[in-house]
Amino acid sequence: DVQLVESGGGTVQPGGSLRLSCTAPGFTSNSCGLHWYRQAAGKQREWVSRISSDGTTGYADSVKGRFAISKDGARDTVYLQMNSLKPEDTAMYSCKTSGGSWFCDSPYWGQGTQVTVS
Repeated sequence: DVQLVESGGGTVQPGGSLRLSCTAPGFTSNSCGLHWYRQAAGKQREWVSRISSDGTTGYADSVKGRFAISKDGARDTVYLQMNSLKPEDTAMYSCKTSGGSWFCDSPYWGQGTQVTVS
């Protein structure tokens, strides 16, 4: 199973930037993809972005043009660069692996990292 650790959250003013990190040991060698999700208080969990094992990226419409996902395979780390932040981006951000193997399809989540825009 992948042990996921998210970091980089904090409080920022509207229009500011943050870079989140997700460390997922083994996800590079196992050719996993990785997704970022967020959940605001009182709302459903929302898919934010993904990066595939081949580097293909995708974004929710709500963050297109503002967020960018990338990875450092040597460090088993995925980043989410968040620019032009809005109050509605306030949420707990979590990451999860995906793919066609039992290793990638782990049911476990990390603790998440809180982002507050105000």
